[in-house]
Amino acid sequence: MNTVESLGYLKGLISGLDIDEDKKEGKIYKAIIDVIENIIDDVDDIYEEIDAVEEQVDEIDEALADVEDYLDDDCDCDCDCDCDDDCDCCEYEIQCPSCGSEFVIDECTVEEGSLECPSCGECLEFDFTCEEEEEDEE
Repeated sequence: MNTVESLGYLKGLISGLDIDEDKKEGKIYKAIIDVIENIIDDVDDIYEEIDAVEEQVDEIDEALADVEDYLDDDCDCDCDCDCDDDCDCCEYEIQCPSCGSEFVIDECTVEEGSLECPSCGECLEFDFTCEEEEEDEE
């Protein structure tokens, strides 16, 4: 039996006792019933609000999943390596030995083996061995 049914049963018991609502006992029983009815109304309101919040949370969860999917599709690096969410591309700060210019390149550029200095045009060569390749060789 739920709360509303229990309240109905209690009302039936009280009315079956033929208690006069103008007497002290009748006033007490009536006040108790009124309080219980108010509590039931408040609980119903709370359930309605919870349902509304659940709907909002579901919408937020779906929107967040869309954002996560979008972010997972994009790699943060500027390389052309078609890397995915697990991109291991690192950035390296390079200083040109000829002109002293400093700039940042990513791992994919280093793997290509050489790069022209953006300031002076000097060809910079890199000797790069991937950590995974070193582990495979051992």
